[in-house]
Parts: sequence; structure tokens; C-alpha cells
Amino acid sequence: MQFKLENTDPKSKARAGVITTDHGTIETPIFMPVGTVASVKGVHQSELKDEINPDIILGNTYHLYLRPKTAILEQAGGLHKFMNWDRNILTDSGGYQVYSLSGRRKINEEGVKFKSHIDGSTHFFTPENVMEIQRSIGADIIMAFDECTPYPCDYNYAKNSMHMTHRWLKRCIEHLGKVPTKYGYEQTLFPIVQGSTYKDLRKQSAEFIASVEAEGNAIGGLSVGEPAEEMYAMTDVVCSVLPEDKPRYLMGVGTPINILENIALGVDMFDCVMPTRNARNGMLFTAYGSINIKNKKWENDFSPIDEMGITFVDTLYSKAYLRHLFASKELLGKQIASIHNLGFYLWLVREARKHIKAGDFAQWKDKMVKQMSNRL
Repeated sequence: MQFKLENTDPKSKARAGVITTDHGTIETPIFMPVGTVASVKGVHQSELKDEINPDIILGNTYHLYLRPKTAILEQAGGLHKFMNWDRNILTDSGGYQVYSLSGRRKINEEGVKFKSHIDGSTHFFTPENVMEIQRSIGADIIMAFDECTPYPCDYNYAKNSMHMTHRWLKRCIEHLGKVPTKYGYEQTLFPIVQGSTYKDLRKQSAEFIASVEAEGNAIGGLSVGEPAEEMYAMTDVVCSVLPEDKPRYLMGVGTPINILENIALGVDMFDCVMPTRNARNGMLFTAYGSINIKNKKWENDFSPIDEMGITFVDTLYSKAYLRHLFASKELLGKQIASIHNLGFYLWLVREARKHIKAGDFAQWKDKMVKQMSNRL
């Protein structure tokens, strides 16, 4: 993997760059649609490619390990071939899913013992076998195994967890060197900065992660319930330490406003289930604010869903029709809203990139944050 930093914004820390892997180029800043179980929920691969048009999507190690299982993925020739996606894929390590199973897992130095949310069967993740699983899945960018701490989190717990994540990283790197790639292309490992919402821990973790000299770095353990101001403060600390010539990935973030504010702090890559999850609940994001399409006010509004027309659904269907689909519990409504929201997220990061290159990102960002705060 290669990363070329192309432009920086004069009035913020925003950056525009290009990541190149064996599956093509990724123009940053980028948002990665989440394809948890080899599927971006409610969206065909043709719509994903032609309308939403991301350079990279995300798969989930924990979920793919449980279903369809790594043996099936290996028989298919890896996740790219299994789901018929010929662009980039990133897999997370399963650390966040293990965190979210708080009542069903036990953590120790060796790894994490957990019960499947599907059938209750017992499994064990270690830094070593998570590397093997991600080799079998075959994503272009893979994550080191980490512990994602909850919020709020006791200082000593956060400190001990951070050091364990660092020790696990060493084991990941050592073991990955022993496990050959399976499908004829390279995989790149990103380590993950932890430290909860404690600035000294975040700085210490970022320094350790930077010292590993990986080809890219991730920031984990944010967007887990902390106030946005704390997220931004931690991101700022970490981005001031992580090397400028490597891409920075902020995991699991977030709202359109969160994304713009973190781009301004120097983040290059994002993922979040919010655009599709909110879409399935009738919440649409637009450049002028958010829409709850279930509200009665849209019942006889025959204007397009979004006159900007980012994807085909925006002008093909009216707000009244989309509201009717939700009221009738028609699956098509959730699909339309999902395509719209994902299209908007990709439009947003690409507009950010244009403004970084033009040198006026900071002013544009402030205007967009104000507009997108509206409830329409």
C-alpha cells in the first residue's frame, strides 16, 4: 500500500491524499460504507458501485468468522469474489464487536473468550488467530486486534487495556509475518490507538503506534457514547502525534457533522453504520439538514427526495411516495433511504476533498455544519 499526501488546508489540519492498493486507488478523505456480513444492508452491489461509488467498503471480522465462516470464504477465493466486489475492502478486527458483547465475553492477556450472538456457541479470539481469519477473508486493509474500552471508563482500566492492546499489536505483527497471503495480492495492517478519553493515554498510545511504523494507523475507542467535544479533543491529540505521511482512520464515526469536524483535525478515513441504520428508521441526511420522512408534513409533498440528485433515487421518487412506503412498511422505502444516505455521505467527503484542494475547506465546513444542523 502507498499513500501520497496531495494537499493540506491552510486554515485547518484537513488533508487530501491518495491511497493505492492492489485493488485500486482510494481518494481521501473517504467514507467507507459498512458491509458487515458481506452486504451493505439493502443495497445491491451494482447500486453501490454505480450510484454511491465508494473506493472502499468495510467488512466485519467477527460476523464473517461466524457466518459464512472462513472456510466458505476461502472456497470462494476470498471476500472480494464471494460478494462480487472488485474494489478495496477493509476489515475491522472484531475488537469492537467483542466490546459490544460485554455480557457474553471474558478478556485476558491471551485473548477474548466469547459466546456467539447467533447460537451461543463459545469461541476464542487471539491476536494470532484474528490475523489468520483476516488472511482468509482477504481484505486489502486489516486491523490489529484490540480492546475497545467503554465510555465512561476508569483511568486505570483504560491504561491497562491500552498497554494490553499494544502487547497484542506486537503479537499481531509477529504472527502476520508467518501467515502468507492467500489470494495473490498484498494486505496492509493498521494498528489502533486506544486510551479512552484521557489525553495523556491517547498521546502515549499514539506515540507507541507511530513507533511501529505501519503503513497506516487507526484511532479506536471513540464514538462509544462520549460527547462530541471529547471525541474531537482526543482526535486532535492523536493526529498531532501520528505521522503525516500515513493515512489516519477514525473507526466508527459518525454523523455528517462529526465527519467534517474530524476531517478538519486531520483524519482521512471513516466508517459508520449510521447512514444505513438511520435510513431504515426513516431519517434522511441532506446538505440542508435532516428529514424524518415519517412525519405527516411530508404526506402531500411531491417534491423530489433531494433536489441535489446525488443518486438516482433522489429525483426518481417524491417525499410523499417515500413517506407512504414507510407508512406501509414496504421494504423499498428502506432501500431508497439507504441509497440516498450513502450517496450523500460519499458526496460530502468528496466535496470536502474538492474544498481542501481549493484551499477554502475551513470556511465551507463551517457553512455546512450550520446547514446540516437543521431539522427540516
